[in-house]
Amino acid sequence: MDDEKKPTIWESAQARGVSRRDFIRACTWMTASLGLASSSMAQVVKALETKPRLPVVWFHFQECTCCSESFIRSSHPLIAEIVLDKISLDYTETLQAAAGKQAEEALHRTMRKYKGEYLMLVEGAVPLADDGVYCCIGGRSALDIVQEAGRDAKALIAWGSCASNGCIQAAHPNPTGATPVHKIVTGKPVINVPGCPPIAEVMTGTVAHLLTFDRIPQLDGLGRPKAFYSRRVHDTCYRRPNYDAGLFVNSFDDENARRGYCLYQMGCRGPVTYNACGVMRWNNGVSYPIQSGHGCIGCSEAKFWDNGPFYRHLASFPGFGIETTADKVGAVAAVATAAGIAAHAITTNIRKRKIIKEGIETSEDMGGSAASKGGE
Repeated sequence: MDDEKKPTIWESAQARGVSRRDFIRACTWMTASLGLASSSMAQVVKALETKPRLPVVWFHFQECTCCSESFIRSSHPLIAEIVLDKISLDYTETLQAAAGKQAEEALHRTMRKYKGEYLMLVEGAVPLADDGVYCCIGGRSALDIVQEAGRDAKALIAWGSCASNGCIQAAHPNPTGATPVHKIVTGKPVINVPGCPPIAEVMTGTVAHLLTFDRIPQLDGLGRPKAFYSRRVHDTCYRRPNYDAGLFVNSFDDENARRGYCLYQMGCRGPVTYNACGVMRWNNGVSYPIQSGHGCIGCSEAKFWDNGPFYRHLASFPGFGIETTADKVGAVAAVATAAGIAAHAITTNIRKRKIIKEGIETSEDMGGSAASKGGE
């Protein structure tokens, strides 16, 4: 069985009754999700036609399973297309039918059979305090499991802020010693996909890149895929013009809130948070927290639980100088706007006066000319 040739992704899809049309549709979505030009779709199609399904083991440690909940709600493509057609989900505590000894056997069989080839997904932080007793599975600590599985994995993906930076479990005073995966596994590529939870299409898009190109995507300095974490929420927010104009919400039930003004003074962390929320949105692109009237809490950034109350705006943020506050920025913006309006009004009035004056002079000239002709 170990020497048996594994079916390709396309062959597996065919066996499940997937039509060629649906297969090409999935390839089209993957091309778009990777930010590739339409001319690259042929490369994606070829990859899925010739490559076997990627064996995957998915672990759950200190977390609430919200990352899995987000993942199974991916609309592009449907979760079935990812789990059943494109990856071989060989082990996951929350979705597998097997339990106990059978589940552990499935895990170790995959690790032996596909040594150096399987993808390791981790959801949740790993506690290190007191020899890791705060999270145990099958009589073993999460630390032991991560170290063993990570040793022969092809690559690791840390799902959500818990696995990427510790999240609430690592908040002060961090009694269990909750630790992100990248600080435990060394010598292996680790992709951090933070968020509480991450956007479903960001998760599937990260897996799609590995499937298509057989390598990890380009990462930023914090190990996050640049395709999804290269811009601040503030930069892509539709309320940004209101921020620039100094128009802020002062309470969640005021008239400014109903007008859709900027939520920065209500604690919005958009200016210091890198994520694709404002571009990809949630629930099949329907909305995201800011669009729903609540400020960003910065859930994709490390230590966001310790960065002060969620409803108190930051004193300053990069891009406007260390001493800049929201109040000052708003005041300056308001003054600049008022000055601009005044300047525009003055210019307009001068222009109108000039036109009126020229019109009067022209009329007088025409009148004088007519009188001269009449006299002749």
